Amino acid sequence: MMLLVNELLQDKDTKDTLRILWIDDGNVIAYLIDIHDDKSLPFKRSVAELIDEIIQEQLIKIKEDPFLFLRKAEESEKNIEMRDKAWAVVGNIVNEEPAIYEKNKRAEHIRNAMNEYNVSYPTVRKYLRKYWQRGKTPNALLPDYHKSGGKGKEKKASSKKRGRPRKQDTSGINIDDQTKKIFRVALEKYYLTTKKNKLTDAYQMMVREFYAKDYYYENGVSKVILEDEEKIPTIVQFRYWYSKEYTVQESMVARQGRKKYEKDFRAVLGSSTTETTGPGSRYQIDATVADVYLISRYNSDWIIGRPVVYLVIDVFSRMVVGMYIGLEGPSWTGAMMALANVVTDKQVFSREFGIDIPKSSWPCENLPDVLLADRGEFEGFHVERLISAFNLHVENAAPYRADWKGIVEKQFDTIQRKVKPFLPGYVEKDFRERGARDYRLDAKLTLEQFTQLIIKQVIYYNTKHYLKDYLREEDMIRDEVKPTPLELWNWGIQNRSGKLRYFPEKTVKMHLLPQSQATVTFKGIKLKNMLYSCEQAIKESWFPTARQKGSWKVSVCYDPRDMSTIYLLDSDGEPCHLLDYQKRYANRTLDEINYLLEHEKKMHKQAEHGQLQKEIDFISEVDEIVKPAVKHANEHQSKDISKAEKTRSIKGHRKAEREKRQEEILKLGDEQPNKKNAEVLPFDQSDDEEKYARPSIKEFLRRRKGQKEDE
Repeated sequence: MMLLVNELLQDKDTKDTLRILWIDDGNVIAYLIDIHDDKSLPFKRSVAELIDEIIQEQLIKIKEDPFLFLRKAEESEKNIEMRDKAWAVVGNIVNEEPAIYEKNKRAEHIRNAMNEYNVSYPTVRKYLRKYWQRGKTPNALLPDYHKSGGKGKEKKASSKKRGRPRKQDTSGINIDDQTKKIFRVALEKYYLTTKKNKLTDAYQMMVREFYAKDYYYENGVSKVILEDEEKIPTIVQFRYWYSKEYTVQESMVARQGRKKYEKDFRAVLGSSTTETTGPGSRYQIDATVADVYLISRYNSDWIIGRPVVYLVIDVFSRMVVGMYIGLEGPSWTGAMMALANVVTDKQVFSREFGIDIPKSSWPCENLPDVLLADRGEFEGFHVERLISAFNLHVENAAPYRADWKGIVEKQFDTIQRKVKPFLPGYVEKDFRERGARDYRLDAKLTLEQFTQLIIKQVIYYNTKHYLKDYLREEDMIRDEVKPTPLELWNWGIQNRSGKLRYFPEKTVKMHLLPQSQATVTFKGIKLKNMLYSCEQAIKESWFPTARQKGSWKVSVCYDPRDMSTIYLLDSDGEPCHLLDYQKRYANRTLDEINYLLEHEKKMHKQAEHGQLQKEIDFISEVDEIVKPAVKHANEHQSKDISKAEKTRSIKGHRKAEREKRQEEILKLGDEQPNKKNAEVLPFDQSDDEEKYARPSIKEFLRRRKGQKEDE
């Protein structure tokens, strides 16, 4: 049995819930903490004793973590500031494991933090306890303001002054939309420029430009007369709204320039350590464009191009711990899908593609301590979300770290070389040379079928591939460990465990899956032209409300590999399923759906021109009938008959026309020989058209009155 850092264990008798904080490399000693005790501190336990108690069901593993929840919206700047302040105090000392868990060493670290950051002993201890109890991530230090108040919403301006009352007699002004617009103009014009003006200078120039009630000249110099103090915002208000509207990164880029910011001021997300002590010490992730062309599942004639393959490799064992195959280029979305696959039960994942495997052949579903990525998709804002949510150390491979990057890149060559003989549409080296075959025309596999091949190849690689260049350590040689990824992984779990970290799969996916804004309409929850529904929407009458009051937006996340289901972020990931008449999108990737929709747009555009041509042709045919008819009527209609006489004669003319048509029909019938006489039913052929006219309201009431009298 394996214990993982961050797992929760509940005592059957006391109901205490314990979090595993640290396990030594030998898998002998573990430190734990009670996650609900406000005075709890880390304590030491034997790993063997813990396993025995789990086997005896005295301790039970808990999957749902009460502190690893999703925030309903982006955290406010104040909350982020408070989190970062707390993290600055304890961020370095929490890594002093296991010394930080011992009372004497911990006291020394706390005193050092007190002196460096000018905080009290109880404050540092509170930060440490909160960090340990809530999952060992920086987000654990976020304040609990989400449980109360107005959810961080900005208060609307009114006649009453907001904020702390002033000690002087003046009351000041409220910051309304017009004032905020002035603030933005002033900041963009006077502060967020490469001139590097001070914020107070920008404030003064704003007041001079926007809050002058008159001008006068003194010694030939134009000067301004300011508005009364009651009508001018203060420097404190100006500074507050600046910090609320602009992030530090936006400000630094605007004032320093993009190049200088990237060189001297951007965040440093990695570390220089290269050691890997066991499975989970460091994962590598990279992407490559596969050398094969694919076709669509919707239509075999549609060539959809070459897929992008993402692999995540454990550096210690060379095990492929996660993968993703899509059509988007190397990007944040693809990388996050590969990371989401890292924590997925691979037995379930393989079964989705019709492949049954034992759990023991791909036993990887945990996050690492360090993630090494190539430059590009892992540089920017998204990485901060990853670090804050899971305390995952992210390193970007520098030019002098090519040996690291080579580990995962080598596996791409190994895997593609293995499946190459079986791939129609495989791109050879002579592609695009004059006279070379166009391999795009050989495409026969769909994205799903190609994914099945790669899964099978990954399983083969993990379980059978012999790593002839792997340098085994003395312990491995003594234990006769065969250098295959699975054997190295299993050996490391038994002897070098402690770096793998457990997070609930749902929590990880909710953070990593692509997020978007869906629209609640009376037809359903609309995302990318697809319509969904869910239990919450039905219970709370979302769709009738949208029809009466208009649509609104909701935050969702989705798995681009299968758009059958999306998840509501504001409702703890409640699933929303495709409506029945939208099933053509079921079990399809987002790329396949986008390809279909683009194809249908193209078809519609082409059909529009053809339809226009048919309509023009119809107009021409109508003209061929109408124009001669008008000409003939104009030539033969009498000019001596009055309009009144023409309209009075309609009834008689209609009767004559009908009799004439009946005579023509009878003549045609007499010409047919051996025609038996049919039985003729009596039919009132009265020409009284008023019998068939709709009665007026007065006539209707008169008839109804007569019926009642007859009764």
